[in-house]
Amino acid sequence: MNFPLKQSALGNQFQDQTPELHVFKQQLHQQISCFRNGFPGHVTYAVKSNDDSDVIHTMYEFGINCFDVASLHEMEIVRNIAPNADLHYHNPVRSSSEILNAFYGFGCKRFAVDHLSELEKLYSLLPETSGIEIAIRFRNTKPSQAVQAFKSKFGAEPDYAALLLSRAIAMGFTTGLTFHPGSQTMNPHAYTQHIEIAANIAQAANTKLQFLNVGGGFPAQYENLIAQPLQSFFDAIGVAAFQSFPEGIPHLECEPGRALVGPSGTLVTTIKSVRRDTGELFLNDGIYGGLMEVHQFPALQPRYTLHTEAPSCAAQTLWTVYGPTCDPTDVLPFRLLLSETVQDGDQIAFEGTGAYSTATSTRFNGYGAVRVLVR
Repeated sequence: MNFPLKQSALGNQFQDQTPELHVFKQQLHQQISCFRNGFPGHVTYAVKSNDDSDVIHTMYEFGINCFDVASLHEMEIVRNIAPNADLHYHNPVRSSSEILNAFYGFGCKRFAVDHLSELEKLYSLLPETSGIEIAIRFRNTKPSQAVQAFKSKFGAEPDYAALLLSRAIAMGFTTGLTFHPGSQTMNPHAYTQHIEIAANIAQAANTKLQFLNVGGGFPAQYENLIAQPLQSFFDAIGVAAFQSFPEGIPHLECEPGRALVGPSGTLVTTIKSVRRDTGELFLNDGIYGGLMEVHQFPALQPRYTLHTEAPSCAAQTLWTVYGPTCDPTDVLPFRLLLSETVQDGDQIAFEGTGAYSTATSTRFNGYGAVRVLVR
């Protein structure tokens, strides 16, 4: 994608150099269509990956009518745009006030649970269980096949999940199971394993599941991390569900975030300072802003492009790249191969950063704000 180079700071000292996240509607529509046409069930969107109102509005326009939410704040964003959309409160830890506000204030009727205390809390607070859906969240104890595993914090082990499922049924809730194989799951077999475990849990609880949510974790493409096509994941899920539930497949759901919005976004940063003698660059954004995830998980290095008015024939060299804060840890965990002639005001565009960029940014040192442009 082409981006208009901003005027150099040398030419206009009052220039606005706020980093920008460009979200391209056409690409977003392609990703939504890929999921809706390929996944063998209902597609929801994990708001945590990018909670920008314009992004949510575009999702809704393109047919996403169910949202995985982790907080009242995310519910409010969705409700302001899609008042009749379904909300799945799949963060399994909630205070009493959050439960009451979710139910009465936002009309949320789906709650995830991975501990008996949370199930009993819901039962004691909600006026009746009829029409309330409880998703028992379980985990796979086998090694993760993802860049970021979730099982260290969330999910009941299978035997305990079966107990929770039985208790929820006895309380009168509509029940199902949910899992999350981990962020940026690279092997479709991870979904197969979880679906097989889900069938065993349902059998142990002597029940037929009303729904099975296979979570998110679907991978996106990165500079050094090439993922299998999404259809291979969809096919594996469909086959596993058919084989694991021969008496009838429960209603399948997924809640992608990264794979849905990530490929449609490009973070455009501006070079603030060049130190040629030391091979260092300073950007107007860094690990406390839209590039936080690459510091946490260097394997998720995005593809990048230099936009410059300098001659394109210049030799390239490796640069150490810092963010704008005064923190010395505000540095990218990899060097960038860029022209030797880079200069103040040039832009570096990081592609595939629509997810977990603006959503995780901070305001440390007064930096971290990113302007979102849906185009």
